[in-house]
Amino acid sequence: MLDTITDVLFLKDHNTRVVVISVMLLGVSSGVIGAFLLLRKRSLMGDVLSHATLPGLGLAFATMTALGYSGKSLPGLLLGATISGALGLLLMLAIRSTTRLRDDVAMGFVLSVFFGLGVAVLGMVQKMPGANAAGLESFIYGKTASMVLQDAQLIGGVALLISVLAVLFKKEFTLICFDDGYAAAQGWPVILLDVVMLALVTCVTVIGLQAVGLILIIAFLIIPATAARFWTHRLEYMILLAALIGALSGWLGASFSGIFGNMPAGAIIVLVAATIFLFSMFFGRARGLVPRLQDQLRLKRRVGRQHLLRAAYEILEQQPGPLANVPVDRNSLFEHRSWSRREFNRFLAHAQVEDHLETCTDDEILLSESGFGEAARMTRNHRLWELYLIRHADIAPSHVDRDADMVEHILGAEMVRQLEVELGNPGHFSSSPHTISSK
Repeated sequence: MLDTITDVLFLKDHNTRVVVISVMLLGVSSGVIGAFLLLRKRSLMGDVLSHATLPGLGLAFATMTALGYSGKSLPGLLLGATISGALGLLLMLAIRSTTRLRDDVAMGFVLSVFFGLGVAVLGMVQKMPGANAAGLESFIYGKTASMVLQDAQLIGGVALLISVLAVLFKKEFTLICFDDGYAAAQGWPVILLDVVMLALVTCVTVIGLQAVGLILIIAFLIIPATAARFWTHRLEYMILLAALIGALSGWLGASFSGIFGNMPAGAIIVLVAATIFLFSMFFGRARGLVPRLQDQLRLKRRVGRQHLLRAAYEILEQQPGPLANVPVDRNSLFEHRSWSRREFNRFLAHAQVEDHLETCTDDEILLSESGFGEAARMTRNHRLWELYLIRHADIAPSHVDRDADMVEHILGAEMVRQLEVELGNPGHFSSSPHTISSK
């Protein structure tokens, strides 16, 4: 068993090498063009294209058999699938542009009609005299293990061409993905660029038929790009990551299928890609659930700490005499805002950890030097934003405190300077525009 795993993972066997390299190249091209397909919000388009290729496979087989050639010639079958897929795409674009039907209706119509037509055609060619159509149905679910060197060369050449074209059209594709209205206003041929993008998707779909099948190729197009989206906000990195995830899924999926011989490679490749997607969804640095939850917790802790410091500062302002950093009664501080006892104690603990409190007893607290400075800064930012809302948003002073509460925590130094200039009081620490309650 160990020898089998070593041979498969290190590509020592010729057939394994052909299959693994083929699906890795397919994964790279799927990831690259899938990134644009995802950002263009045309994910289901790949599903439509893949199903629309089925009639072409059957008709190509029938045509080649009728002309006396081998009906199972892969280039001929792929040519038929390409023509059929292109016709499906054109029909869908015609429905969208000439009727008021929505995109999902047009895609559902083309997908179901072409797939039904393909099943009917495959049924007919099975009964052709002198024809051996056994194995054609493998294009539905994929048959990776049957690939030979010529297949790998064809997939590799097309995959390389698709990747190069996608990179060459990167600027144009990016423009129509993010703002096709602006692209049209600037004179870019949006429809033509859409057709070019979908033509590349068609090519990936067709060359992926033998590897993962027409039903699962959509997963190979979408999952690597979607997984990459969780890790970065930059398109360049997303394309690179999608290509790497596609290649990794192909390598591991084909290897597992080779090690455990009874497992279909197409399905295993998709399952590996789905596993990477789930890991990315939870731990992706840019959009993953865990990093987002950590960010929310950090923000909540920071907001609570800032509310605590501002409450302490406002209580100090109400003390008789010049403003000074003196001990604040703990109960007065608790009653200054509507927070639970548990939240209040947690915020005090965080403030102590961050060295904003010098002493914290059961009766009173004393701000540290850094805590007093931070409290003054937060109170000043809060009042600057209150004044801005009162003057420019026409919010009543009695309601402005709540609105300012939601924004003051994201005011950066540059925004504070702009507020000072806008309000005409740089460096001035204004008093509160409303009455501060002291419960």
